[in-house]
Amino acid sequence: MPEMRNEREKQAGNWPGIVNGPRVISYNISEGERPGGIKVRYKIRIAAGKRAKELDARQARVIMEVLQWQRQHKHP
Repeated sequence: MPEMRNEREKQAGNWPGIVNGPRVISYNISEGERPGGIKVRYKIRIAAGKRAKELDARQARVIMEVLQWQRQHKHP
């Protein structure tokens, strides 16, 4: 059993800690998945706290606007 505990402790040391402050996740689309060969990269910014609440409210307003527009322009 002590061997298993030592292995878990080694693995736990490989996990990144919680990062304080702004974080960005970047992802590049592989060459075979690119539309028309265009180089595509996604960058996702992670917000927390007050900034996250502001962004959530802004996103909710925009979603409501889109849904209202869609309802007004709905075709049977």
